[in-house]
Amino acid sequence: MNSIRTRLLLAVLAALVLLVALVGTVSYRSVLREAAALFDYHLRQTALSLRDQGEISDEDAAVLSDEQLDMVVQIWRIDGHTVYANRAHRALPGHAVLGYAEIDVQGERWRSFGVAAGGRVIQVAQPMRIRQSLATDAALRSVLPLLGAAPVLGVALWGLIAYTMRPLERVATELRDRDAGALAPLAVHGLPDEVAPLVRALNGLLQRLEQAFELQRGFVADAAHELRSPLTALKLQAQLVRRAGDDTTRAQALEALVAGVDRAARLTEQLLALARQEPGAALPPLVPTPLAPLLREALVAAQPLAAARGSTLALNLPDGLPPARADAAALAVAVRNLLDNALQYGPPGTHVQVSVEPQGDRLWLHVDDDGPGIPPVERERVQERFVRGSTASAGTGGEAPPTGSGLGLAIVRRVAQRHDAPLRLDDAPLGGLRVSIGLRPAS
Repeated sequence: MNSIRTRLLLAVLAALVLLVALVGTVSYRSVLREAAALFDYHLRQTALSLRDQGEISDEDAAVLSDEQLDMVVQIWRIDGHTVYANRAHRALPGHAVLGYAEIDVQGERWRSFGVAAGGRVIQVAQPMRIRQSLATDAALRSVLPLLGAAPVLGVALWGLIAYTMRPLERVATELRDRDAGALAPLAVHGLPDEVAPLVRALNGLLQRLEQAFELQRGFVADAAHELRSPLTALKLQAQLVRRAGDDTTRAQALEALVAGVDRAARLTEQLLALARQEPGAALPPLVPTPLAPLLREALVAAQPLAAARGSTLALNLPDGLPPARADAAALAVAVRNLLDNALQYGPPGTHVQVSVEPQGDRLWLHVDDDGPGIPPVERERVQERFVRGSTASAGTGGEAPPTGSGLGLAIVRRVAQRHDAPLRLDDAPLGGLRVSIGLRPAS
């Protein structure tokens, strides 16, 4: 029973049945009491009407003797001699009880009223079964309209609930008729206050999905564009190897081919790392992560590139450094990309320093170098995918410009967003660029 309409109807009907039962019970008891009081009033009025009569006329006697009259009238003198009885009843006592009384004679109960006046005693009695039967009939007649109204109210409630649920059905129909690519928001106008928050939340989800799909489409388009060039270069280099006329030319062509494969592998690795940080990807939770071993491993991984370029790496950590709330794998990818950028885009012999500075409620992870840096006007733009700064393409130290893909800082920005950490690009104390990530302590 998962239907809201059915649940509402059953709940309201249950409340209605309880209400009808309660009102019916109260009405039934009230009518019984009123009927009993009315019958007592009739007994009393009949007895009092005979009190002042000297004798009962034949006309009155004929009326009191009517077989349809369910009351028995008896009159005695003070000495006990019976003056009058409208009908012979052996089940009635031969003496009267003054006032109201219930008499049990031969297994049948009677309700009587007796009054003494003028040397006579007048008693009017009525069988309890007749009183109760008449009272019950009157009480049932008062309750029957409620019982008859219950089905009508049930049908009316069903229609009212169906009308009330119509906006929700409209929303469900609109969603069911959409195709997979239709992410436009649903109309909120005219919806009940209880349904509107649900539709607004759904619109928020649709908006986030649209943004995520747009990012994915942009990412795939950019990745396809960037992969086309290195793959074309690899094809050309492979053709040069095949057409080489001597060993020297062939060796040079093979060296260029291997370098192209390395660049393509590096680009693919960065694309995969960026895809893992895109919105909607399945990400592990942020957990307490010691920074010292993570940073040491990143420096060890970057050491071969630093040695090849004659550069140096340094790590500066304060004592008692608390763990950070982080995804260790993602943070390691970000640090490795920062180290690769500093080593590749800096001149040979560049000095790169990694440090952590506790400040306020953040652990600021700094990567400094003494390279050419990035002009302030370009620092925001170079965080986008496939964008390289002007200094990256100028070449340094007389070498050819580095052939980066422009993904390193984009990956770092995604990792920072994943950790809800601010990312800053500033001038480094060493003279080059400082990239800082503000992590939260685990405590």
